[in-house]
Amino acid sequence: MSEKSKKNVCKRCGRKQGLVRKYRIYLCRQCFREIAKDMGFEKYS
Repeated sequence: MSEKSKKNVCKRCGRKQGLVRKYRIYLCRQCFREIAKDMGFEKYS
């Protein structure tokens, strides 16, 4: 597997769809929602 393809997966569960890459987070949407509060993100609405 190349470096580029390794990077395009969730670093928590390995899922390829729904990846949050902004700010180099590299988590899928589901994992991001589970741990976003611990990372300091706040939900406004």
